[in-house]
Amino acid sequence: QVQLVESGGGLVQAGGSLRLSCAASGSILGLYIMGWYRQAPGRQRELVARITRLGITNYADSVKGRFTISRDNTKNMIYLQMNSLKAEDTAVYYCNAFRDTDYWGQGTQVTVSS
Repeated sequence: QVQLVESGGGLVQAGGSLRLSCAASGSILGLYIMGWYRQAPGRQRELVARITRLGITNYADSVKGRFTISRDNTKNMIYLQMNSLKAEDTAVYYCNAFRDTDYWGQGTQVTVSS
């Protein structure tokens, strides 16, 4: 019903920046919460940031002040601006949308080198 496609991942130096994008398509009417999760090797998938359709945001403590989530309802896109990146941010980042059930993108790899 809902398709999510991430883009923007890659290799970046510590202290650098990266901007992730997620395009939603399909049956997108009524999507309320969208967000970004990440999963590092050997770790559980964790919430990075969430945003409601009205712009209410929530961030993991580990990224607060460095990452910014935004949403463009007209373009059906969400973004994650990642600044001051650390090696600990290395993970596969997944786009998520919720409407009765969770929808997931396939993920985009972010690697931060020191």
